[in-house]
Amino acid sequence: MYHSKIIGLGFYVPDNVVTNADLSKIMDTNDEWIQERTGIKERRHIIRGEDNTTKMGVKAAKIAINRAGIENDEIDFIIFATLSPDYFFPGPGVSVQKDLGLKTVGALDVRNQCSGFIYALSVADQYIKTGMYKNILVIGSEVHSTGLDMTDRGRGVSVIFGDGAGAAVLSREEDLSKGILSTHLHSEGLYAEELVVKAPSMADRWVSDIIADNNPADESFFPYMNGQFVFKNAVVRFSEVIMEGLNANDLQVSDINMLVPHQANLRISQFIQQKFKLSDDQVFNNIQKYGNTTAASIPIALTEAWEQGKIKSGDVVVLAAFGSGFTWASAIIKW
Repeated sequence: MYHSKIIGLGFYVPDNVVTNADLSKIMDTNDEWIQERTGIKERRHIIRGEDNTTKMGVKAAKIAINRAGIENDEIDFIIFATLSPDYFFPGPGVSVQKDLGLKTVGALDVRNQCSGFIYALSVADQYIKTGMYKNILVIGSEVHSTGLDMTDRGRGVSVIFGDGAGAAVLSREEDLSKGILSTHLHSEGLYAEELVVKAPSMADRWVSDIIADNNPADESFFPYMNGQFVFKNAVVRFSEVIMEGLNANDLQVSDINMLVPHQANLRISQFIQQKFKLSDDQVFNNIQKYGNTTAASIPIALTEAWEQGKIKSGDVVVLAAFGSGFTWASAIIKW
């Protein structure tokens, strides 16, 4: 029996910075309105033709592998979390396998949106714990900018999201007091359509139908979010899943050295921080710079927190996410 341990982290975001002022030039919004509701000051958007979901994932992965101190061919398995694959099929996991020259290792794609990275981490953790694989590459990467309604109609959602990628290399840890102590996964499909992109789909709104309709008023292929309802559910589920993880490991809130929440909305993170009476040094947020990058948000934030020396050996690190599905998850790590 092993534990899994994160031995390398990396992230990549496009160079193209889009500020709130930039968005105010193309839709009826402003910096004060966006910051008041989301905490976001700027985000990154890809330059088309230069980056995509796979390319960003590969760039983040190369950094993580280098920091792990291993060679590409020592990766035994790939898990790629995204809601924005380059193709409907195949998923980007196999493209990463090709681009990194990883022979014929397995590649798994995870579709759990904002909770995707923790779901992927959980899968990798179980594979390593059972001895099936030694080194697993886990990636979260998203391109939102090409699928947003950048008009007044879509401003409530489009100002929130950004593009980026983060990656982690997990490896075996024989010391069972270290590494990933536990992961906790949940979903509530009853509310799947409260945060959704309905089209194109294989069900009833395929690409050919949209083209045939040629209806500019059709909003089914842009993200829809029932914002207040999502917020209310998020703060409840965040709290529940964090406490579930702590209780499973006989830990108290006071034992948390660093909480890295999914960067959905700064107001959600601040609500959780206040509820648990955590200091600013115990919670890491970077949504102000990158917006909501869904499956990429936790690995980007985790990498930045580690790079800035905010996570040290022996620290109790808690990851928590909530998002479309609804899905929510947490991971408790002894660094």
